[in-house]
This record gives sequence, structure tokens and C-alpha cells, in this order.
Amino acid sequence: MDTDVFHFLGKKIGRGETVQLNIDIARLHTRTAIEVPVIVSRGKNPGPVILLNAGIHGDEVNGVEIVRQIIAKNYHKPTNGTVICIPVLNVFGFLHQTREFPDGRDLNRVFPGSKEGSLGSRFAYFFMKEIVPKIDYCIDYHTGASKRFNYTHIRIEGVDKETIELAQVFGSPFIMLSKVLPKSLRSEAAKKGVKVLLFEGGKALDLDRAVTKVGVAGALKVMHKIGLRDFSKEIAAYPKTESITLSDSSWTRARYSGMFRTYVSIGSYVKKGTVLGTISDPFGEFEKRVISKHDGYIVCSNHSPIVNQGDALFHVGFTE
Repeated sequence: MDTDVFHFLGKKIGRGETVQLNIDIARLHTRTAIEVPVIVSRGKNPGPVILLNAGIHGDEVNGVEIVRQIIAKNYHKPTNGTVICIPVLNVFGFLHQTREFPDGRDLNRVFPGSKEGSLGSRFAYFFMKEIVPKIDYCIDYHTGASKRFNYTHIRIEGVDKETIELAQVFGSPFIMLSKVLPKSLRSEAAKKGVKVLLFEGGKALDLDRAVTKVGVAGALKVMHKIGLRDFSKEIAAYPKTESITLSDSSWTRARYSGMFRTYVSIGSYVKKGTVLGTISDPFGEFEKRVISKHDGYIVCSNHSPIVNQGDALFHVGFTE
């Protein structure tokens, strides 16, 4: 919580200060320290504390770019309250361009962690003990998995009124109502009273300018809304958007293995029975259509040219 002297990661930070700290709780097998940079910027006046967090999966670089832009443009310096930026939470995975932590764990599936657990679990424990109690709000930036492109959207559970309002303020094309995943950062932070917006946009190991633009604009709108800083001028430069709320969704999976091509655009609305794409063998002997089983919006599309039977091809969201 915001106080005159903000005690954070063992340092006292006064109002109006901007400092870079480092999380240093783990080392590689070579004994090389891997530090996680944390940029803390405080306004001169009291206000809420927000965390802008990215790279919990090391290969999800769009979020890293969003937080980087916010820092580079000095948007992270508030008039009121405190902004904490962690551009790359999973530095281990970022170095190797992989999703996982060095122990092979998905860091976003081991919260709240354990003091005596695996490396990822210990890191999650430290995060929950030292960082989460200090924050009121969090925007957690993610992308789709490898070769699966997520159309920009915000995921919330849809039960907390303020979180719903902030998701609408963020202004992504879609708001997807989804239950929190057990042992995720969103799940455990919400239990502590933190208002969490989970951003999804783009795919792993890929930078997309349209996605990052929405991610930056959304952060400014949220920070403006909760009173951290007046971003009226910056917000006016972005087009006004109305989010479509998706109350449920379903995956369309490959019925065959083969070469895959899509016929529909990401973000588009499709009717039940629409041909979404085709799967064929490489030798011209067969070609099978992929048919939509629902009316809805395409919120994720598989970009892989070759798929196996059972692979997720399209994520379709419904408004009712």
C-alpha cells in the first residue's frame, strides 16, 4: 500500500523517487546470479499502487515490449501513487526463449509457491510475500502459446465490479469472462484483494505492433482511471473502442493430421457451419474442411502450417 516512505524489496523509496531494484533469489548451476529488474516510480502525492508485469512466460515477448514502451516514454512516472514495472519476470526463460522456468515448471502454475519447494515455487513464494502485499492493481501481460495467435483481449472472472469496470476502461476489442486458473498469479493475487487484468495478445516469440499499441493504450487508460496521472492528451490520440464481452468460449480441434490453412481472419465473427480452414495431406490425395460448430468471434487462431490430430485450431468466443 502507498505510504510516505514505501518499503519495497529492502529499500526505502520516498515520494517523487524512481529507482531500479533487482530480485536476486536464485542462481544458475554455474553460480551466476540471475537478477530480475524491478522499476519503481512514486508520485509526489498519495494514491494507489499498480504493478505492470510481463514475461511470466519467458517466450511471451509482446508483453515485455509493452512494459518497455511504457518505461521508455516515461508513462510509468505517476503524479499520485506508485507504479511498479517488471518487464521480464521470468528472466531465466527469456534468456533461453522458452516458456518455462529452469526447473521445467510453468511459473504461472506454481503460485503461491513454497519456501522449500522447486526453484519456480520458491520464486513464486518470494513474489507473493514481498510484492503482492504492496499492490492494489495489476495488469499481467501474456500472449498465445507457440504458433497460436491471440486476438487482443482482457481476461477477468467477471465477479468483481471494479475489475469489470477497469476491463471496460482498458478498451481491448474483447473482454473474455474466464475462471481463474488454480495456482496462477491472477488467482492468488485476487485472493489477496488485488484487482487483476490479464492481457492476452499475439503469440510467443513474436512482436506485433497492433497488439503492443492496444497494450500500452489500455495501461494508460487504467492508470488515468484510478488517478495515478492525467493521461487525457495521450488517450485522445488513440481511437475510441467498445469492448465486446464474451461470456463463454470453445476450441475447435483438428480431426486429422496434415497441412493446415485458415480461411478466416482473427477477430472476425463467424456463423455456425462456416468453413474456417482446411487440412490436407502433402500429396494431393485428400483435403478436409474445418467447420465452425458455433456462432462467435475468432479470438485465437493456430498459425502452424502443419498440425496433428487433436491440435487446437481456433478459439471461438460467444456473447451469450
